[in-house]
Amino acid sequence: MSTELIQKLTAARSRLEAIADTVQLEKKEKRLKDLEDSMSAPNFWASNDKAQEVIQEVKGIRKEIEPVKKLRRSTADLLELTKMAATENDEKTLGAVGRDIGKLLAEVERVELVTTLSGKHDQDSAFLSIPAGAGGTEACDWVAILQRMYQRWAEAGGYAVAQVDSQPGDEAGLRSATLEIQGEYAYGYLKSEIGVHRLVRISPFDAKNRRHTSFASVDVAPDLPDDLKLEINPADLKIDTFRASGAGGQHVNKTESAVRITHLPTGIVVQCQNERSQHSNRAQAMKLLKGKLIQAEEAKREKELAKMYSEKGEIAWGNQIRSYVLQPYTLVKDHRTGCEVGNAMGVLDGKLEPFMDAYLRWKRKGGAEAERWLKKKIKPPRRQERQEERR
Repeated sequence: MSTELIQKLTAARSRLEAIADTVQLEKKEKRLKDLEDSMSAPNFWASNDKAQEVIQEVKGIRKEIEPVKKLRRSTADLLELTKMAATENDEKTLGAVGRDIGKLLAEVERVELVTTLSGKHDQDSAFLSIPAGAGGTEACDWVAILQRMYQRWAEAGGYAVAQVDSQPGDEAGLRSATLEIQGEYAYGYLKSEIGVHRLVRISPFDAKNRRHTSFASVDVAPDLPDDLKLEINPADLKIDTFRASGAGGQHVNKTESAVRITHLPTGIVVQCQNERSQHSNRAQAMKLLKGKLIQAEEAKREKELAKMYSEKGEIAWGNQIRSYVLQPYTLVKDHRTGCEVGNAMGVLDGKLEPFMDAYLRWKRKGGAEAERWLKKKIKPPRRQERQEERR
C-alpha cells in the first residue's frame, strides 16, 4: 500500500513541477518580491494610478502562484508522512494519507486546467454570438436551443448573463443571438465553443416526422474593460441605427434605438438592440467591437484561433466541431477531442464541463495535436448516412 501511495505522490510532484514551469514560478516569485519591495517605498503613493497598477499586478501574481506553492508543500508533507508511516507499519496513518491523496490529486487536476487558461484575456468576461447556418427554420430553432444551453451553463457557474442582441426567425427561434457573460475566466472557458455546432433530430416543424440536420456557428470575443486603450479610427466605422425587432414594448418599436457598427478595414459587424437608449446600445456595441478586434489581432499570432476565426468556412456539412445527435440515438461528440457524452439532454441543459475540460487538456497536450486537427478537414458523412438523416 505504501509503495502505491509513494508512486502517486511522486507522480503528483512531477506534475506540479511541470505546472511550476508553465506558470514560470521562479520568475513570478522574483517579480512579486520586487513589487512588494516597491510598495514599501516612501513615495509609493505619489501616483495613485501607478500604485493601483502595482497592487493589481501583485494580486494577479499571488493568485496564479499561491495554489501551486501550496500544493507543492502539501505533496512534500504527505510524501514525508507516507515514508514515516511505512517505516513504522502505521496502517491507520497510511489509510488517512490515501484519502488525502485523492483530494490532492483532484486539486492538482484543477490547477492544471486553470494554468491552461493563461492567455492574455482568458480571465475576462465574454461576448458569445450564435448566428444560424444551413437548415432554415430548423437552424433558427437550433440557435434558440444553443442560447438556452449557454445561459444555463453560465447561471450554474455563477456568471451573470445579459442578452445584447437577438434577431427572431421568420417562423420560430432566432436568426442570431449575442450574450454577454460576465465573470472570471468566462472567455477562457468559452473559447472551447468557437466553431460550427451540428444538430440531428426529428424535426418538430416537419409534419412527416423526418430527421433533419441543422447548423449554427458560435463565436466568442473577450469583454474588455471600459478603460482599455484601443485606438479605433472613427473614419473606419460605419454606424447605422434602426428600430429594434425584439420584445421591449412601445419604446423599442417606435424609436431607432438599435445600433449596428461595421468596422470597414476588417469587415467585422456588431450590433446591439436590447438596451432602451441608442446611447447605451452604441456603448455596448463598441465594447463588443473592441473584443472582436482584439480577438482578430491575437488570431494573427495564434494559428489555431486564426483557423477557427477566419476560416470556419460555411456553417454546414464538414466544418462542425461538435455534433448533437438526438435521433436515432442520443450522443454529443466533440470532433477535436473525441469527448463523447450520451446524455444529450443534459448537455443541452448546460452541462458543458466534460467538453470544456477535454478541450483544455487537448490544448495542454500541445500544438502538434491541435495543428494536425486544424490542418485536416472533418470529412462529410457518407452519402448513406446523409440519406438516413433525411428519412
